[in-house]
Amino acid sequence: MKIRGLILNLFCFFVMQSSGQKKYGPDWESIDSRPVPAWFTDAKFGIFIHWGLYSVPAWAPTGDSIPVYSKYAEWYWYRKNENSVAGRLFLNYHNKIYGENFRYQDFTNYFKAENFNPNEWADLFVASGAKYIVLTSKHHEGFALWPSAQSWNWNSVDIGPHRDLCDDLGKAVKAKGLHMGYYYSLYEWYHPLYNSNLKQYVDEHMMPQIKDLVNRYQPDILWADGEWEHTSKEWQSPDFLAWLFNESPVKNNIVINDRWGSDTRVKHGGVYTTEYDLVFENNVKTKTITHPWEECRGIGGSFGYNRNEKLEDYTSSEKLIHLLIEKVARGGNLLLDIGPTADGRIPVIMQQRLKDMGRWLHTNGEAIYGTTAWRDAPQALNEKKIFFTQKGNDLYMITTRFPVKEIVVDNINSAKNISLLGYEGKLKSKLKNRKLTIQVPGITPANNPSDYAWVFKIENALSN
Repeated sequence: MKIRGLILNLFCFFVMQSSGQKKYGPDWESIDSRPVPAWFTDAKFGIFIHWGLYSVPAWAPTGDSIPVYSKYAEWYWYRKNENSVAGRLFLNYHNKIYGENFRYQDFTNYFKAENFNPNEWADLFVASGAKYIVLTSKHHEGFALWPSAQSWNWNSVDIGPHRDLCDDLGKAVKAKGLHMGYYYSLYEWYHPLYNSNLKQYVDEHMMPQIKDLVNRYQPDILWADGEWEHTSKEWQSPDFLAWLFNESPVKNNIVINDRWGSDTRVKHGGVYTTEYDLVFENNVKTKTITHPWEECRGIGGSFGYNRNEKLEDYTSSEKLIHLLIEKVARGGNLLLDIGPTADGRIPVIMQQRLKDMGRWLHTNGEAIYGTTAWRDAPQALNEKKIFFTQKGNDLYMITTRFPVKEIVVDNINSAKNISLLGYEGKLKSKLKNRKLTIQVPGITPANNPSDYAWVFKIENALSN
C-alpha cells in the first residue's frame, strides 16, 4: 500500500508539473511564494463594507480621548460586555436606549435591509472609481450574511432580512465589471465551541463555513480577520490556503491578506494590511513598502455605521483623495470603508464622499490605476505636498496643493511631453542636467481641471 501511495503521489506531482501549475504546500514558505494577482496591485482603490446586526444599534463613542479600536461600532456586543472605560460607555448607552433585559440577539428583529438595492449600491461603487468591493460576510459576532449551514438561525436568510445578502450584492457588483470579495472573521466572540474546543470549532464550524463561502460565491478576494488569539497552525490556515490555491474554483485569481494567525501579519499570506495606519512599525506614514499592501479605514472613526458620529468625525473629500494619493505613491492600495444602515441605505454623506473621489479619478485616474511607486522620488518634495507614481517610462507628479511657482524635479532623463491632466493648454518646461523645471500654468475657476489635487504627466521621463 505504501508503494502504491508513493506512485500515486508521484503521478499527481508530474501531472501538476506538466500542466504548468505550481502546487502549493501547506506551509508558509510555499504559500508565500505565490504572487499576488496583478489585477489587485493595478486596482489601487477598493470599498470595504461593514454590515451586520451591529448596524441596528450603530453606536460607539467618539472623540480624541477614545482609543481608535474603541470607536468601532461593529464591536458593540463585545464592548458592552467588556470591563473597561469604553465598555461602560457602551453598556450605559445600551441600558438607556434598549433596557437591561434587551439581548444582542434581539437586534435580529430590526435588521431587515428593506431598503437594500444592490444595483444602486453597485452604481455608486462604479461612480466612486473603486475597482473592487469587500463585504463582511461574517464579522466577529458570528452572524452570517448568507445561508450558512454552520450558522443555522444566525444568518440573514433564516432570520432578519430573509435574503442572501452576499449573493445579492456579489451578482450586482460583478455585473458592473468590478471585483467582488468577502471579509471573513476566523473567530466568533461567543460561539460555544470556540470558547471550549478550538480544534473542534475549526474542524466542524470554521473550515466548512469558509470553504462554503468560497465555493458558493467564488470571490476575487478573501479578507481574513479575527486571527490574533491563536497561531496560524492552530487555525489550520496553511492547510486551508493550500486548498484555496490548489483545488478551489478561484485558485488562479483569488487575493488573500495577511490575517491568518497571531504570527502572520506583515509576515505571511498575500497583501499586507494596515488599519488607520496601525500595525506597520517604523514610521508607517512615510515608509515605502515593496510588498503589496493595503490601508483600510472608515470615512469616519468606525467601520460599521455609527449614528453618534457628527460631521467633524467624517474625513473630508479632500483628505480622502489625498489619502488615496499618498498610499498609492508609496506602493499601496486604499480600501475605504462604508457602513450601511440596518435598513440597507448607504448614508448620504458617504455617498457624497465616494462620488467626489470618483469625479477626481475620472480626470486623474491615469496617475493612480496600474501605477507603481517611483523608487527615485525626491522625498523632500513630499513636504511640499508633491507625490509621484510611475507607469512604464511615464512619470506622474501629483500635487495636493496647487503650486504658485515653477516646479523643479530631479532624476529626469528626458521629457518628451508634459501636460496637466484635464487641462487643454500647453505647459512650458526646461530640462538641464537631469533637472526638469516646469512652468505652472495660470489656473482659474473657469479652467480648473479638478479639485483637491492636480497631476502633471511627464512622458518618457525615465527612459535611458
